[in-house]
Amino acid sequence: MEMPQTSLAEQIGVTFQQVQKYEKGINRVGASRLQQIAEALEVPVSYFFEDMPGAGTNGVDGTAVKPGLQPEIIDFASSNEGLALIRAFSRIGDAKVRSRAIGLLKAVADGFDEGQAI
Repeated sequence: MEMPQTSLAEQIGVTFQQVQKYEKGINRVGASRLQQIAEALEVPVSYFFEDMPGAGTNGVDGTAVKPGLQPEIIDFASSNEGLALIRAFSRIGDAKVRSRAIGLLKAVADGFDEGQAI
């Protein structure tokens, strides 16, 4: 898979200098931008995580993630719902509010696990 930086930049709506910064790790690549890059290169988002040492060992909140869940997490993060959730969550600037949001989602999920709707 080869594509000139200028072509990739044009397809994802950034300058080729920005693509260079992504490649060198100077700038972070957000979830939605990673999705755009994957679509431009015609690869799944999971392509960028293959053969990564230690992949799947840390969760968003620093807890261990079971290796069997990694593809499931990547699939969700690259889905429309996952991207919407990530975008909304990343806009929350207050760490306490983010923590409470995680608690709320866990409570809702636990309610569904127990067959209850919250």
